[in-house]
Amino acid sequence: MKKFQEYRPNVAAVILSSEHPKRVEFLLAKKRGVRRAWQFPQGGIDGDETPQEALLRELKEEIGTNEVEIIAEFPDWIRYDFPNNKSDKRYPFKGQNQKYFLVKLKKDAIINLNFEEKPEFEDYIFVNEEQLFKKALYMKRKAYRRVISYFKEKGYI
Repeated sequence: MKKFQEYRPNVAAVILSSEHPKRVEFLLAKKRGVRRAWQFPQGGIDGDETPQEALLRELKEEIGTNEVEIIAEFPDWIRYDFPNNKSDKRYPFKGQNQKYFLVKLKKDAIINLNFEEKPEFEDYIFVNEEQLFKKALYMKRKAYRRVISYFKEKGYI
């Protein structure tokens, strides 16, 4: 049996529409080829990148824009294990250790899911908080509730 390494450092973006605070809507993106896999954009931290640098790079790669205002950073790292049916892409990590950021799209930001040659997402939507917790990938909902609650408690949302 192969041995897992530690958890992969990762960032995740809670993206508010450019209409915030007038309208509170969150961007969810659907993983390409995976049924009902709606989630926040996220990705690994490479080499010596800071979490903020990784956030901006990942946003550009995944949604085609990093034209965002960083509003807040969740103070803790949230760790989760990959499901038992993990893909080889995730090996040799047991799971991910994520740093969440709350960002707001700038007015002129244009989302382009086909920015990369092999896009990670095939669709995106803006949803309210209730819809977010109905639509988001089940395994991510607990972490999403935790970070959304924190950002609301602190008055960012």
